Amino acid sequence: MDLELLTAFSLFALVSSITPGPNNLMLMASGANFGIRRTVPHMLGIGIGFVIMVALVGIGLVGIFDAFPLSYDVLRIVSIVYLVYLAWKIATAAPPEPGQAAGKPFTFLQAALFQWVNPKGWAMALTAVTVYAPSRSLEAILWVALVFGLINLPSVGCWTLLGRQIQPLLTSGRRLQTFNFLMAGLLLTTVVHASLG
Repeated sequence: MDLELLTAFSLFALVSSITPGPNNLMLMASGANFGIRRTVPHMLGIGIGFVIMVALVGIGLVGIFDAFPLSYDVLRIVSIVYLVYLAWKIATAAPPEPGQAAGKPFTFLQAALFQWVNPKGWAMALTAVTVYAPSRSLEAILWVALVFGLINLPSVGCWTLLGRQIQPLLTSGRRLQTFNFLMAGLLLTTVVHASLG
């Protein structure tokens, strides 16, 4: 990958990784509800899961989607249903009783598997492979996956940190419920975007 293409791709990876989407909104909610340390597996699951997804898309999955265009629609429907379910889970999360834990954050595996139903993740992976690795050579695909991995993890970490920074404002049950309801609403806006895409 030449320097000009690497620069352009790095900018694409940064903008697409750091802007709001399902992963980032869920990380902010997790950072606010569970803190940074308990959210680290979620962050690593996103970072590593997405790198694997990009590599597999580049190696051959994009060809399957090209051969069977209906598969895009099936993926979109499954993704939308799952995002609505996650938004409902966030919105209805009850604040913990005094002395109780506030539920459980995503595990590494849950976050890694979530990448496969994340509409923004699919858009990012397909765009990265088709635009920045058009030859679909193994070397180009590995470069795209590596650069995404190096940029994605610090980007999603910013959202976890943001959630942790607002945690002191969410000390009352009512504020935490309001925050979770707001996060669920924002997650639903990504569903609207995915359904129009």
